[in-house]
Amino acid sequence: MEHKTIQLKTGQRIYFISDFHLGVPDYESSKQRELEVCHFLERIQDSCAALILLGDTFDFWFEYKHAVPKGYLHLFSALIQYQKRNIPVFLFKGNHDLWFKEYLPRELGLHLVKDDLEISSQGKKFYIHHGDGLGPGDHGYKFIKKIFTNPFFKWLFKWLHPDVGIGLANFFSGWSGKKSREKDYTFKGLDNEWLITHCENLIKGEMKADFYVFGHRHLPIYHKLSNGSKYINTGDWLKHKTYAVFDGEKLELKSISGQTFEQVN
Repeated sequence: MEHKTIQLKTGQRIYFISDFHLGVPDYESSKQRELEVCHFLERIQDSCAALILLGDTFDFWFEYKHAVPKGYLHLFSALIQYQKRNIPVFLFKGNHDLWFKEYLPRELGLHLVKDDLEISSQGKKFYIHHGDGLGPGDHGYKFIKKIFTNPFFKWLFKWLHPDVGIGLANFFSGWSGKKSREKDYTFKGLDNEWLITHCENLIKGEMKADFYVFGHRHLPIYHKLSNGSKYINTGDWLKHKTYAVFDGEKLELKSISGQTFEQVN
């Protein structure tokens, strides 16, 4: 696990945001969502000490040796401004864009996070993960992830022409994602929220933190755990347009419309 310490100066904040799923369901709506994300990134830039992108930034991403998916220039331009100002940006691999390699870290100066990340700031400890494959359920996905992360499978996929490979992946990613998202926009109860269960298990073990922050779930959730720590899910930008922000004392879950999310039981 990576560990970073981020010191906040007066007025600075750490921002957590995830699940843009750029690329779906069509070019027009994806472009509009990308512009909304960029406007948000521009708005927070002056106060940002660190930006945490918790995964599924893209609905699909695969890097061939000499080709990457086209588009997303507005987002890349916004992130370059962070690089110019030496604001660290941490990019998590999600379950939709797990095939990142060196292109975005090299070109945009991003810190690529393959699994989980621990951050310490102002005496508070954060445990951060995209959230896929954690907890007691989702056995089907856990099996599929082993296939997708298998070096042999990736080697086979790269031999598809980009027009075929990326086109095919975008089709299935968008189709399966739409079906799963339709089931995800309601709180399932404590026994069925696998990431809450996962946090409680971490608390019983050695991974204790003040805040456990995840994406993946597509539902903004703020929940007080059994030991008083907080579980926060950053929601998504397909529907909710939400983010979490730490000001040195408290971590809040907000929407760009100004709504603040309170405790969910």
